[in-house]
Amino acid sequence: MQFILSVFPILLLIYLMAKRNGLPSYVALPITGALILVLQLIYWGNTGSSVAASVVASLIATLVPVTIIFAAILFNRFMEVSGSIKVIKSWLASVSPNPVAQLMIIGWAFAFMIEGASGFGTPAAIAAPLLVSLGFPAVKVCILTLIMNSVPVSFGAVGTPTWYGFSQLTDVNFSELASKTAIIHSVASLIIPVIALLFVVKWSEVKRNLGFVYLSVLFCVIPYFLIAQVNDEFPSLVGGAIGMLLSVWAAKKGFGLSKATDTAKDEDATGEKAEVFEAVTPKQVAKALMPFAILIGLLVVTRVQQLPFKALMNSTAELFTVGLGFAEFTVTKSLTFSLNDIFGTGIGDSYKLLYVPCLIPFVVTVLFCQFFYKESKGQITGIFTESASSVKLTYVALFGAFVMVKLMMLTPAETNDIKLSMVSVIGQVFSSSMGGAWLYVASYLGAVGAFFSGSNTVSNLTFGSIQQSIAQQIGASETTVLALQSVGGAMGNMVCLNNIIAVASVTNSLSHEGYILKRTFIPMFIYGIIAAVVYQVFVILFPGTWA
Repeated sequence: MQFILSVFPILLLIYLMAKRNGLPSYVALPITGALILVLQLIYWGNTGSSVAASVVASLIATLVPVTIIFAAILFNRFMEVSGSIKVIKSWLASVSPNPVAQLMIIGWAFAFMIEGASGFGTPAAIAAPLLVSLGFPAVKVCILTLIMNSVPVSFGAVGTPTWYGFSQLTDVNFSELASKTAIIHSVASLIIPVIALLFVVKWSEVKRNLGFVYLSVLFCVIPYFLIAQVNDEFPSLVGGAIGMLLSVWAAKKGFGLSKATDTAKDEDATGEKAEVFEAVTPKQVAKALMPFAILIGLLVVTRVQQLPFKALMNSTAELFTVGLGFAEFTVTKSLTFSLNDIFGTGIGDSYKLLYVPCLIPFVVTVLFCQFFYKESKGQITGIFTESASSVKLTYVALFGAFVMVKLMMLTPAETNDIKLSMVSVIGQVFSSSMGGAWLYVASYLGAVGAFFSGSNTVSNLTFGSIQQSIAQQIGASETTVLALQSVGGAMGNMVCLNNIIAVASVTNSLSHEGYILKRTFIPMFIYGIIAAVVYQVFVILFPGTWA
């Protein structure tokens, strides 16, 4: 009965979102959270104060991902209004007439960088229209950008899926977790981009330009892999930025590119007409890329361990504390706002205003750069308002997810005969039924989370605790299982309903979502097989670390 009641809310969530005319996440997740709340009070016997405290703490916890999403939308909207995206589009279009080069530079490297900075579905939504404007068929471009936007996702939005997605867990070695995640993704990057290209151009065309394809892949993945060994915030952002610039340089030099190409973008064959672009000067390109440069610069300065800013932005030195009756409200010198000991339960949460990647670097970058772009003057207030409005329902959905996760992890009352939390019960059943074989399918649980929630971060928040519990009970390496969870959440981006709808919308392909989903499912499934194979190989080579 404990297992049935523990797993039922998750099955209900899947049903509510997957059924015909399914409910959106901002309805389904709060409903699931409410059900778990009732179960905690009635069956698990937790007190009203501990349940209420978890709900209040969820209100604070939700601010982190929501403000990051707000900031990412704000930055991208500013790039559009300032005209920077238009200039970047013209510049990238002029780099090379080779279709494979254009697909790799925009669909892979440029999207890789956007994922590192923004995440949350923006890369495909930005890259796809660029490719359509170059004459590529819209539906095929949707498929390509969704598939390619997988490798960088675990470290997208300045590493949010990793450092925040697993923040609710205890005793996690984030350095080891990031390293293993990057290893699995790096191996997958040797296969997945090629699969994506085959949805748009013929194998003969890919084969002739395979040298450039792998140059572009390695330009992004090598720095991505190396940075992940020491940091979980910068791999995708810096790897994408380096990879895009080097890919552009290699394309201009013609490295790895065939001079003879098929008519991959022939209008009669695709039905698409390429847009005519105005020539742009190096000065215009530099100005258009300046916000990205400032963004990366601020992130590096404020997050490199050797510089003093990271410590200052995370200082726990207390500025003042105020009693609110139901909790203690504390503000530190680093402007970290905390609610502690809510309803006398010891439960609490906090928001780091300076360290959460919202105010710094996104908002600061936008406010600074507005003075250099005449197009954006007078529109800043509107951009802020639009961005804030766009995350209202996202907050509701994520709040439901946090309530669900926090309550499922809540330890049963001492007076109750039930000794395990809902998460531990699920983990115990899965571990006893599958044992070590669980690691071969662990990534698919992460993919399910991303499919329904629309986010690698939410997938990790939702299923990370279950994965950790399974690892503990089967005696497997926790970081290995969590890395497979994170990789699963990233590969689930290919089939994520939110992402498919978003990219279909911006390319006027809204009647093709089902077709797109069917085509992206196979690469997603292959990705899971790659993850399982990499796990098996590294367990043999490094049993002390991976087993």
